[in-house]
Amino acid sequence: MHFFKRISNFATIMYNNQNGEARRPGRIEVICGSMFSGKTEELIRRLRRAQFARQRVEIFKPAIDTRYSEEEVVSHDKNHITSTPIDSSASILLLASDIDVVGIDEAQFFDIGLVSVCNDLANRGIRVIIAGLDMDYKGVPFGPMPSLCAIADDVTKVHAICVKCGSLAYVSHRTVDNDRRVLLGETQEYEPLCRECYQKALEEEKKRKSL
Repeated sequence: MHFFKRISNFATIMYNNQNGEARRPGRIEVICGSMFSGKTEELIRRLRRAQFARQRVEIFKPAIDTRYSEEEVVSHDKNHITSTPIDSSASILLLASDIDVVGIDEAQFFDIGLVSVCNDLANRGIRVIIAGLDMDYKGVPFGPMPSLCAIADDVTKVHAICVKCGSLAYVSHRTVDNDRRVLLGETQEYEPLCRECYQKALEEEKKRKSL
């Protein structure tokens, strides 16, 4: 009898785990951090979990991000999920009808209108999961991300590892000479650094430019 009770309890837990996502109310979840910190990986994990719970999921990404794929969200670890590339945050409202969960990758590249779009979706009862850089290569809050963090029901800050000392990374340091704020790149153009190593890197660059 005890054995069958344990089996019944286990089945109940599994059912609740699978269907718990479907009972979550409208909300905004933000996953932020530097490059190489696993933001997109975590976004994909949450979206696949929602799909497993048989929810209707739609994923969006900026059309300018074609580093790995034009139509997929792809993590640095090469995990991927089908997405819809868009040029404007307003397009999300047009394309997200009859959807339970909306995923948004590289949110820092979108316009500030993304904030009201996400609020609108959450107020409709849609779960919105957002991933993006919280700061640019200069350590300045990036695009709509600060405002999205402010209105979010939940914020998860993930960290890469500093390539210089092994501490938790603070910012994505640009290693090429380019002052454009938006510069798509990978390990050839960026490296994750902790606050101390980032300050040292800035001092070294300042000395080089003064020679």
